[in-house]
Amino acid sequence: QVQLVESGGGLVQAGGSLRVSCAASGGTFSNYAMGWFRQAPRKEREFVAAISPSGARTEYGDSVKGRFTISRDNAMNMVYLQMNSLKPEDTAVYYCAGVYARVLVTTTRGYNYWGQGTQVTVSS
Repeated sequence: QVQLVESGGGLVQAGGSLRVSCAASGGTFSNYAMGWFRQAPRKEREFVAAISPSGARTEYGDSVKGRFTISRDNAMNMVYLQMNSLKPEDTAVYYCAGVYARVLVTTTRGYNYWGQGTQVTVSS
């Protein structure tokens, strides 16, 4: 059983930066594809970014391309999401997700482990 715990959310002004982190435990982290999703009030959960088990491949949602960067540290069992040039529409609860897989995964249904989420609020 894999446990995921997010941290690093908070309040930031538009144009600012924030990094959220996800600590994983309970499995061999380097065997898991990892992803970040977000969910704003009254909206469906949205794909943000994904990274392959080795970290060699990444993929991003259209709304965050060029602004967000996903990375991982397999030695520390951590995955990160660096968010730059933040906009008010980036305001959401951000969730870390994981799945035992050889390739990256970009759909919510593709993941079976989820963290509890961390709130990111971007003020205008």
